[in-house]
Amino acid sequence: MSTAIIKSPPPMRGIKQALAEVKAVDANTALTERGLRRMVLTGEIPSVRIGKKYLVNMDLLYDYLSRGTKEPNLYTHTSAIRKIAE
Repeated sequence: MSTAIIKSPPPMRGIKQALAEVKAVDANTALTERGLRRMVLTGEIPSVRIGKKYLVNMDLLYDYLSRGTKEPNLYTHTSAIRKIAE
């Protein structure tokens, strides 16, 4: 008999909702809607696009904000062709 482990889905928020949640935790945050939107559109922060709306995983957003950009970005990947060293 196997038991299935049911995981609850991560908390997903739209960009405005995500910013509101961050501001609820830290009213003096320097994060802006424009900055968050730019990070989503460049792939710095992973997101899911549904129609015109982008949903942000709040766990990953808080992780990203707490670790900063000193480490290589684990979430972005490019599909561009690049030259291989011979």
